[in-house]
Formats: sequence, structure tokens, C-alpha cells
Amino acid sequence: MNKLYPDAAAALSGVLFDGMTICAGGFGLCGVPERLIDAIAAAGTTGLTVASNNAGIDGEGLGKLLRTRQIKKMISSYVGENKEFERQYLSGELEVEFCPQGTLAERVRAGGAGIPGFYTKTGVGTLVAEGKEVKLFDGQEYILERGIRADLSIIKGWKADEAGNLIFRKTARNFNQPMATASSMTVAEVEEIVPVGSLDPDAIHVPGIFVKRLVLGAPYDKRIEFRTVRERV
Repeated sequence: MNKLYPDAAAALSGVLFDGMTICAGGFGLCGVPERLIDAIAAAGTTGLTVASNNAGIDGEGLGKLLRTRQIKKMISSYVGENKEFERQYLSGELEVEFCPQGTLAERVRAGGAGIPGFYTKTGVGTLVAEGKEVKLFDGQEYILERGIRADLSIIKGWKADEAGNLIFRKTARNFNQPMATASSMTVAEVEEIVPVGSLDPDAIHVPGIFVKRLVLGAPYDKRIEFRTVRERV
């Protein structure tokens, strides 16, 4: 099975539809599937529910899909750097499901492992617990959180072989690894593609069985959320 596609638009061909749920890797602007996000923006797919740690920043990352009003709902843990996100949420244009960061990671991991739900202490007694089942374990309250399964996962890797085995580089591993398992259609963009057998099996973070389509996204520009420099003296 050939998993290689010439570009992001081709890799998403026949996959996108209005109202779908997408798991998107990345943390801030680190490890974000930029080419795939651009292709979704160009396709004009609307009514999206997106599970992601955050929504990028204004005009970058998932912020591009917010700007074009393609996202209907965000399932996120941190959204503090995106003014457009704030504006849409406060005006009622965007539905938001806030989720503690560790809980979000576990919800995605659980979805990828075929676990429909789990109990956690995180969020007990807060707004996070509203409307959720509460159960006592050893005399303490825990809330039920549902696993997340998506129609599509879009992720960013560092290196892949032609069979789709993926390696992430340092911090860019973040949410990309669990997101890659949380749908039956995972599309990955990477910085380098090598022949099968070139990667050390012990270094592979996501086995190729999870990756259905693969695209070379390089070259990339290094984007920094906040640049802090020392004043000249």
C-alpha cells in the first residue's frame, strides 16, 4: 500500500467533510501540522470539531481555521494566546469544551486504545465536572471522562519511512503521538522521508500501522510565539 502523497491537498483528498471531528497534534506552534491545516483551510470544510491542546495563535496553526470560521467547536486545555479565539467564544460564535491538559491527553490516548471512558479526580468540584457522572472510589469522588475518537487525525513528525513509521523530535512529540492513534484515518506530514529499514525500530514513536497517508512538508519556517531578547546596552 503506497502511503506517500505529493502534497497535503492530495493527502486529504476524499477524507474531509463538513461537521467532522479532527484530532490535531501540536503544542503552541511546536509540532503543528502546518501543511495539513493550510489544506483544510483551502478546502473550505466547515462545522469542524477540533480536539487540540490549543488553538495556535492569531493567524498561525489552528488560528487560521478560526479566522476562516471553519471551526464550530474546540476541545482544548489552553487558549490564552489567541485573541480571535477569545472574541469568537465570548460572542457565542464558537463552542468550547475546556479540558485539563492531562485529562485531554488521557482522553485521546484512551480513544486510541479503544477505552470509551475512565474516571479521574482532576476537575472534581469545579466547572469541569458539571454534567458528568461522579463515582466514589475508596471514599473519594472521581468524574467520568469520555475517550476521544476522531474522523481524522492530522499530525506533524520529524522523520518517517515509506511505511509510515514515525519519529518525533524532542518537544514536537507532545500531543502528536497520542493523536496519531485516535482515529482510523491518520495523515502525517514530516520533515524527511527515508526508505523502509532506515529507522532504528527502537526509536520509532508511532508504528506505521496507525498512519494511512504521508506527505513531505519540508521546508518549514521556525515560528516563535514570543521572542524575548535582552536590551542592548
